[in-house]
Amino acid sequence: MKSWPFRFGFIVIGAIIAIAYWQFYLPGQEEPKQVFTPAPVIEPNVEPVIQHPVTTTPEELESTEPLIDLEKPLPELKQSDLPMAEILAKLFADQKLDRFFILEHFIERFVVMVDNLPRPQLPSTHRPLKKTAGKFLAQGERDQLTIAPTNYKRYTPLIKMGAALDTTQVVAVYKRLYPLFQQAYQELGYPKAYFNDRLVEVIDHLLVTPQITGPVYLTQ
Repeated sequence: MKSWPFRFGFIVIGAIIAIAYWQFYLPGQEEPKQVFTPAPVIEPNVEPVIQHPVTTTPEELESTEPLIDLEKPLPELKQSDLPMAEILAKLFADQKLDRFFILEHFIERFVVMVDNLPRPQLPSTHRPLKKTAGKFLAQGERDQLTIAPTNYKRYTPLIKMGAALDTTQVVAVYKRLYPLFQQAYQELGYPKAYFNDRLVEVIDHLLVTPQITGPVYLTQ
């Protein structure tokens, strides 16, 4: 079994690549207005059946101290945007996050993204990443149209940023903030489910996804 830092780091990088790949197939669609509608609040005190429990060691908690004030309680999910943006800014070494991320309702968007990654489509209005700038390019003619290799260069800065993450630190932050991810997952419509179980399931799905080695043909 792969280690937790590797596996969670893979979901972060894999999610970036998956969304980039998904955007390749939507070249002609107009970017919809990003509107997040919170789901109805689910009644609390429903215990899910847990297969992969999230546990945190004292060492992991201490490793998050530069990012999260351990003396303060976790924010409410609905008030988590600003604290989450501050944590992301530190994780990504103060890069221009608004170039890539939609920081409003980031935790909820991340949960929706993870839940939908194995499915054919990702909800465009709920993704945590902005659509990459630049025009979609194809090459060839008629029934031989393929995605131009130069398209992938549009995503290089985003992928490099994800690959540079300290995955051990990312895992520690995820564990510290896990109650917020769990609440967002329950409010998504899974009151008896455990988000980390779904995360592990999605990681395993991504790990066995075949790598594209040849040209990607387009249909008109």
